[in-house]
Amino acid sequence: MVWLSASLFLITSVPQQTAQNVPFASEIAVFAKQDRVKPPAKGQIVFTGSSSFTRWTDVQDYYPGYPILNRAFGGSSLPDVIRFVDQVVFQYQPKEIVLYCGENDFAGDPKLPAYRVYDRFVTLIELIRKKLPKTPIAYVCMKPSPSRWYMRAKFVAANGWIKQYCESHPNLKFVNVWDAMLDQHGVPKADIFVGDKLHMNAKGYHIWQPILAPYLIR
Repeated sequence: MVWLSASLFLITSVPQQTAQNVPFASEIAVFAKQDRVKPPAKGQIVFTGSSSFTRWTDVQDYYPGYPILNRAFGGSSLPDVIRFVDQVVFQYQPKEIVLYCGENDFAGDPKLPAYRVYDRFVTLIELIRKKLPKTPIAYVCMKPSPSRWYMRAKFVAANGWIKQYCESHPNLKFVNVWDAMLDQHGVPKADIFVGDKLHMNAKGYHIWQPILAPYLIR
């Protein structure tokens, strides 16, 4: 019975995971506080995912006439969006979902193969489809950037598989921003990024604006 006692000790000595140590719980709590102070209208276009959306703080100005609610949280990966999909998607009863995520999956695990990110994407979409079977979803592809150019092969592979998946499922669109962000030499345009060479400045978002616009629902 010694092994049983040891097992019980290990189980009882492991601290229970709390909201404070769940990744991005504080960011989600901020959204909840904002919603309590000013409850957002249902039926908006919900933007969610990682920092390329989080930093697009003036996205509404780029698309006047489109009701947009930005619920992206910077640094997140696809498993994080899956974990908080109730809080950042479902509770708002969106008329459309726009997603940008996947880059940080690779950045957080350099050994992660491209197919794993594709699998995570499919898991998220299937989860959404269980509650919102017909809601349009637009996936903005993983972008090229100078600081993560060394991972481009994985980005291209995952983007390609995700594109094929989108093309074979209704109400699911793949938004290609990759090509427009490259210069004549086929590398990321240097002047569309801020100092970290990862996040975009206004020039970058102005490239995205006309590419994404046809996929948004008024």
